[in-house]
Amino acid sequence: MRSIPFLATLATGAISIALPWQSIDPTSGTQLPLVIWHGLGDDFEREGLSQVAKLAESTNPGTYVHLIRLADDGSGDRSATFFGNVTEQIASVCEQLATDPILSTAPAINALGFSQGGQFLRGYIERCNSPPVHNLVTFGSQHNGISAFESCAIDNWFCKGAEQLLRSGRWSSFAQSRVVPAQYFRDPEELDLYLEHSNFLADINNEREVKNETYKRNLASLNRFAMFMFEEDTVAVPKESALFSEVNATTGEVTPLHERPIYKEDWLGLKQLDEQGKLDFNTAPGQHMQLSEKTLRKAFDRYFAPLVKESRPSAPGLVVQGGL
Repeated sequence: MRSIPFLATLATGAISIALPWQSIDPTSGTQLPLVIWHGLGDDFEREGLSQVAKLAESTNPGTYVHLIRLADDGSGDRSATFFGNVTEQIASVCEQLATDPILSTAPAINALGFSQGGQFLRGYIERCNSPPVHNLVTFGSQHNGISAFESCAIDNWFCKGAEQLLRSGRWSSFAQSRVVPAQYFRDPEELDLYLEHSNFLADINNEREVKNETYKRNLASLNRFAMFMFEEDTVAVPKESALFSEVNATTGEVTPLHERPIYKEDWLGLKQLDEQGKLDFNTAPGQHMQLSEKTLRKAFDRYFAPLVKESRPSAPGLVVQGGL
């Protein structure tokens, strides 16, 4: 889930993750830091992610970019995308961001999630949100889970090991505490098993009988939640999960978010965001994570532009997002 082919063509320059964050004069705007959580099979040392950071900085100069890591080196970080306890991983990221001297002192941060990194960032918002997220943008994320696991390359042993565990015992305590994709597996045909055993997704989607009001309050505090679905996605199954939709595996019928109980009963605050004009449903051309520079730059310009100071004296503070 880590193919971003355009990145090799981007112009070289100073990597933005090495630049100090610049707080711009509020009369012209304040550029919030950007946190990025990569997807399955990727790691923070990949050149592709450094290129994304460069693009974010060139689109909105002064952007400080933090690449989330779950290990001290790329190999360990990549392994953690397949094996680990997602609840523990999110807790470690909560600490990672809260102790960062730049992120923790910013008025807020923006967040960008690629593939599974998107629902993990949403989990961060619901469970911690300190520092608070202003805008959340996700590309090809599995917000409503996956009902199938991608086929692995013959030499990808991390992937093949996770695939075998997912197929043979996805609801076991072992898989639900150690196999990352199992923790956001959601087959509508096995909903009772999912609600009983899911370590991660059933919780952050507030699908169980007892609802967590903190999750709803934190997610509803976003200024903007923008989701992107890849139009030709065959890796994340179903692709419509990227927009919180549900798909009947037998008939292929798609139930959009607006027709689902999670929205109608507003378990997560999504209805509240939508009624305030803060929930965006977008599509991107191509396969899973086949991102073009044009698509990314447009998203960065729209959702991560500098904050500008509200002109009304009764509403002080940095509350308006440029580009929206």
